[in-house]
Amino acid sequence: MTDQPSKHRTNPVERGLEAVLFNSRWLMAPFYLGLVISLAVLLYKFGLLLWEFILHAPAAKESDIILGVLSLIDVSLTGNLILIVVFSGYENFVSRIDPGKHPDWPEWMTKVDFAGLKQKLLASIVAISAIQVLKAFMNIDASFDAQKLGWLVGVHLVFVITTVLLALSDRWGGDHGSADKSRH
Repeated sequence: MTDQPSKHRTNPVERGLEAVLFNSRWLMAPFYLGLVISLAVLLYKFGLLLWEFILHAPAAKESDIILGVLSLIDVSLTGNLILIVVFSGYENFVSRIDPGKHPDWPEWMTKVDFAGLKQKLLASIVAISAIQVLKAFMNIDASFDAQKLGWLVGVHLVFVITTVLLALSDRWGGDHGSADKSRH
């Protein structure tokens, strides 16, 4: 490259287009706000599940208690997944978050890059999928459907294989899921 000034810096149309494209990242902010609203809806659903769990616990069998706990864990993991997407997506695509103003924030919130985000998302999806498979196995006596169970296990294995392949491709590509340290 030469030390001459670039032509595109003097072209007002191109500068204007670049400004519009750069500022278009803010169009993602309503998506993240929508996900925060969905988190509130999920909290409502969690409350209903918890209330039902508490009401039926005294007369429930041990397997029903375990299934109830797994359902609560499932909803909690989904909430975690939403938070990961909101914070990491906002930080990676919209604007940086200054953790200095929020000393109580978990450290990962501003240190997950796109590769790390993909890995966290897939790991959460695998955990949620595993819970669904475990719930199906625990409920095998009630309504055994071999085809449904086969599909659940098959889909879970696809998630697991995809997660492993993504992690390997990131490692082989030199991206180990760590954020650029110079950013923070």
